[in-house]
Amino acid sequence: MGIFKAYDVRGLYPSEINEALAYNVGRAFVTFLKAKKVAVGIDMRHSSKSLYKNLAKGITDQGADVYFIGMVTTPLLNFTVAHYKFDGGIMISASHNPGQYNALKLIKYPVVQLGSETGMSHIEELATKGNFKTAKKGKLYKKNPFKDYLKHVVSHAKIKDVKVVVDYGNGVGSLTAEPAFTKIKLKRNVLFKKPDGNFPNHEANPHELKNFQFLQDEVKKQKADLGIFFDGDADRAIFIDEHAEIIPPDFSLCLLAMEELKPKQKVFYDLRFSKVVKEKILEHKGIPIMEKVGNPIYKEALLKSKGLLGGEFSGHVMFKENYYIDDGLFCTVKFLNIVSKAKKEGKAISALIKPLQKYVQTPEINIQLKSHDEKQAILKKIREHYQQKKLYFLDGVTVESTDFWFNIRASNTEPLIRIRIEADNQIILEKVKKELLSLIGQN
Repeated sequence: MGIFKAYDVRGLYPSEINEALAYNVGRAFVTFLKAKKVAVGIDMRHSSKSLYKNLAKGITDQGADVYFIGMVTTPLLNFTVAHYKFDGGIMISASHNPGQYNALKLIKYPVVQLGSETGMSHIEELATKGNFKTAKKGKLYKKNPFKDYLKHVVSHAKIKDVKVVVDYGNGVGSLTAEPAFTKIKLKRNVLFKKPDGNFPNHEANPHELKNFQFLQDEVKKQKADLGIFFDGDADRAIFIDEHAEIIPPDFSLCLLAMEELKPKQKVFYDLRFSKVVKEKILEHKGIPIMEKVGNPIYKEALLKSKGLLGGEFSGHVMFKENYYIDDGLFCTVKFLNIVSKAKKEGKAISALIKPLQKYVQTPEINIQLKSHDEKQAILKKIREHYQQKKLYFLDGVTVESTDFWFNIRASNTEPLIRIRIEADNQIILEKVKKELLSLIGQN
């Protein structure tokens, strides 16, 4: 697959992502979308400005106008496209990756990220061939969407008497979150606010538990009600409770759904989520819809069905009220509403999480294989071994029993399989895990 990934164009700068590539992707993007107006934003990485200049040239050479919105979060770029009805947008940011990486996130109106199932192969083909039709040159404009975005986000806040710690990880999250938090008078202690492409304190990557250490220490020290961790481009936020325990994204989505749901509204959730999510959505008379892994898939499904919200295992949450943009700040405001309401009733956030901890889970387990060929053979073996159980094939293989379930799926790009197991108790969990690893030759 190279640098044209499942959800963006991503790689090391300048060996993989460079100015020549940015120029060709700009032309390919305009050609594919037949775009006339394209919004472009950048993050704080050292390579982002240079990539922007060449990307903008590619877009304008292909006949579209560029509206540059400056150094912003990915959600603000998405908001610009959706709110002002641009044909598309491109965000230059490698999100949670280290500073030597960069990426081009390609958005088509209103919010769908081009990916492996939504047009990325066409972009790759066009950009690689480089045979573009001559067009009348487009123009460059500057646009500032921040005032409208801030007004929109703040209008959803119902927050009183909450104390938080925020870790921006030297990403761009502070550029939008700090003005919003000031506007809603949120009491906060702030870590690593200044955008810095070197990520001098820790990577803005919530997949690595070590990156939470500063935030966890500060939450304990400040006796805060909540800790908030933004990733590099602020399209997601992960929360920690007053005891500095990380709140899993499935539990965050569960609380948000329970708070927001009205009868018969649809909530899309990741197939790796705890089954308590489905149970709680049904309890609140909502319609739970399990979805396969992949950001663009959620957005297209939500748009098509006019669903209430959706959430991924990686922490991305999309609300109908926010154009289905995965936005760490908007999600934080909604989650703080829950924390504020609970505090008024004399409860901490951990008290709301406790009833959701009905089952035990593994984290997602990644198992390296010798070759890509092994992946399908393993999935076939699993299907045959568990044929007496309930089997689902939404994404890989999901096996469901009365006291456990697991999902096993193959990576699209690497010789890897990924496993997530949930069971009624630890003994069953360990038994299933041992059996699974034995089946795939890992013990």
